[in-house]
Amino acid sequence: MSTPPPQRYRAVIVDDEPLAREIVRDYVTDHPELAIVAECANGFEAIKAITELKPDILFLDIQMPKLNGFEVLKWIDHVCAVVFTTAYDEFAVNAFEVHAVDSLLKPFSRERFDRAVQRAQQSIGVPQQDLRNVLIASLRRAAIPLERILFRDGVCVHILSTHSIDFIQAQDDYVAIVSKGQRYLKHITLSALEQQLDPARFMRIHRSYLVNIERVAKIEPYAKDSRVAILADGTRLPVSRSGYSQLRQFF
Repeated sequence: MSTPPPQRYRAVIVDDEPLAREIVRDYVTDHPELAIVAECANGFEAIKAITELKPDILFLDIQMPKLNGFEVLKWIDHVCAVVFTTAYDEFAVNAFEVHAVDSLLKPFSRERFDRAVQRAQQSIGVPQQDLRNVLIASLRRAAIPLERILFRDGVCVHILSTHSIDFIQAQDDYVAIVSKGQRYLKHITLSALEQQLDPARFMRIHRSYLVNIERVAKIEPYAKDSRVAILADGTRLPVSRSGYSQLRQFF
């Protein structure tokens, strides 16, 4: 009786370094049960490949230009076994060790890669929490402030540096992010976004407003017990009592 062929798992490799992708590809040759269906050099390629090919296993670099590994996972709906690969940020490896299937710190050995593959295969088909939400929550607990905010426009993804933001206004379950006179809508609450931003740069000056402190030119009285913050471009934002008590340390 012949031995049945091994289960085929579809895998995608994502890394901006060609050598890193080559190493993973070489290690995969020891695993006939794995079939590499795509190799991606950046986060945008990864989102497209994952959405279209729906892999079982994702070998995902964390540090990449334009979109990092965490941001890629925030923009996909497909849940698969994720193995992080990174040469940096040991804090991230520690923080996500229990949430991702595995985390490989470059340079990793063939034996270490084999263990990660085994863990990935064992996790496939096992009920689990939404991987994206778990990763985002862990990212917040690790106190890693956002440096970029992503916006989806149809199939396109746009990036806005948080350093370029002037202020953010709550609009029900959305926020309006204002940068250089342009307004961008994002489906997230103001409180949720506040948790992800750098508290040394962004301050809640009102229940409906977050402001980039560097943009505030002065604070003026508006009415009895109320004030307004005047930004460098002349924009006037309401300031609550609690917001004013925080702003006083800067003005």
